[in-house]
Amino acid sequence: MKYIELTIRTTSVASELVADVLWEYTEGGVAISDYADVVALQTGKTGVYWDYIDDSLTAPRTDVLVKAFLHPAREGEIPAIMQEIYRRRDRAAGAVDFGTLEESKKIIDGDDWLEVWKKHFRPIRLGEVVVVPEWIEYRAQPNEKVILLDNNMAFGTGEHETTAMCVKLMQDYLREGDTVLDVGCGSGILGIAAAKLGAKLCYLTDIDPIAVASAKHNAARNGVEGSVIVSECNLVDDTAMQADLILANITAEILTQLAPAIPAHLNPGGAVILSGILDDRLSTVKAAFEAQRLGAVVARQEGSWCALVLKG
Repeated sequence: MKYIELTIRTTSVASELVADVLWEYTEGGVAISDYADVVALQTGKTGVYWDYIDDSLTAPRTDVLVKAFLHPAREGEIPAIMQEIYRRRDRAAGAVDFGTLEESKKIIDGDDWLEVWKKHFRPIRLGEVVVVPEWIEYRAQPNEKVILLDNNMAFGTGEHETTAMCVKLMQDYLREGDTVLDVGCGSGILGIAAAKLGAKLCYLTDIDPIAVASAKHNAARNGVEGSVIVSECNLVDDTAMQADLILANITAEILTQLAPAIPAHLNPGGAVILSGILDDRLSTVKAAFEAQRLGAVVARQEGSWCALVLKG
């Protein structure tokens, strides 16, 4: 089957925001090709295990390519895709550089795009956790918690700073037997990691049915479906889930909106880990949660992205 490969040129800081829009229009996957990630791989800064990398990914460039693979019937929706990206750019005016947003498209075979897309992923070490795309053979080392992910359906691979910070911070605050709530679970990587690290029960929630399907698949693939409950729901509407540790790797805007709702789900003495926060939005998120009597006890930053640990 033929697919449309839609490529948008942007920047590292805006790439996740552009990819988020593209995910709403594709069942075929989204790939981010960022030369900064390649540099990190080659210098060993990510702790990634790999034995080769495709030469086409190593050519220096300053822009970032975000690619979506669209069914041909959706070609007419490309103007709407770009309009939504422009709206996000305008809302972030002065805070996020979106680059040129130059677009291009070409027709490719389905098998071709799968191979192009998959070569962007390699196993990634995040403390005790190693995230491995399920199509790659990997032999676990002693004390490693290996997570196999099928990334064909929802974003959240461990590659991005926001996810990596969440997984690393979780290892400092998760206690054996805790109940965990992952808000906006995407691929399920955070909840699955929590289960592997000793959580008794993990609630994974998302309002996107594609993400829910992906998280269920990944939970089963990792053998943790017995301790993971995946639900398509809005956190604001469901107060039945109570947790000792709450994880939310979303965006600053949504985190701010959820600030009044999150404390209702937190058990006494529990902690909240937030990520997906651009550095210039950090004070806004802090203030929103301080108003709910949850103060930051730890703040981390990687690149332009920040993460917080909050306690009451």
